[in-house]
Amino acid sequence: MKALRFENGRLSLDDIAFPRRDGEALVRVTLSGICNTDIEIVRGYAGFEGTIGHEFVGVVEEADDEQIVGKRVVGEINAGCGTCVLCLGGDPRHCPDRTVLGIVRRDGAHAEFLSLPSRNLLPVPDDVSDRHAVFAEPLAAAIGISEQVNIGPETKLAVIGDGKLGLLCAMGLSLKCSNVTAIGKHENKLNILDKYDIETTMLSDVNATMNGRFDVIVEASGSESGFATALDLVKPRGKIVLKSTFHGTPTWAAARVVVDEITIVGSRCGRFGPALDILKGGAISVEDLIEDEMRLAHGVLAMNKAAQKGSLKYMLQP
Repeated sequence: MKALRFENGRLSLDDIAFPRRDGEALVRVTLSGICNTDIEIVRGYAGFEGTIGHEFVGVVEEADDEQIVGKRVVGEINAGCGTCVLCLGGDPRHCPDRTVLGIVRRDGAHAEFLSLPSRNLLPVPDDVSDRHAVFAEPLAAAIGISEQVNIGPETKLAVIGDGKLGLLCAMGLSLKCSNVTAIGKHENKLNILDKYDIETTMLSDVNATMNGRFDVIVEASGSESGFATALDLVKPRGKIVLKSTFHGTPTWAAARVVVDEITIVGSRCGRFGPALDILKGGAISVEDLIEDEMRLAHGVLAMNKAAQKGSLKYMLQP
């Protein structure tokens, strides 16, 4: 089968064997989405080599659970050991022996087929298109912030970054909070939020009058400078949620965090069920975030396009 792989410092489309793992389902990928994490992996993030990609929708071809064979599905990307306390408690996201689709010791979704445990797969509602179902993973990551940080209607919240994830964080969290401000560098991307009750501000217009205004800052800029901006904008004893994954070692003003008693929260993956419910209900429009859909055969070109500043979601069709 064809797969988009990163190996020995090189990204290429290769022919590889089918991804068969004992006791797991075989999924035929119908559409996958390029994420900023994919781009950072090619730059050296996480030290991963193999088939990249973790956002997908597909059809189950084989599975030990016959009820899901033939079903259109999305999949939780963390595959736990199944026996530790975390896995037995129903949350393998931090299983110490987990593999992660297209990120940690498991070939990913930019391919014709992928393998995941049946327990990781969730049926896609009939009225959610493939193009929208691909967003289940990043939308789950966006709204998963509310699992870790208490966000209510009156919380003053800002999202730094107008990339795909930043926009999804602003959209998703606006369903819980009526005081969301999105801060970014691209006016055309911030304009996507016009249909929501979200205030938008260009980063160049951020000034000292905004310092200390926000209870919660979501840093999703994908750059080190976003954290410095977050430190300026957050209230004393406020919370900064870090969503960015990028290759490099950031520096940060530890003294300011201590003096202002700021809580730093790392946030990675969320649960797919609530994300699918939002997609089904149409509360947000992910269609606005799609830049283009390309064939998997042109995956290297698509990755290059997705890495360009200001780009939105590129999707790959096997």
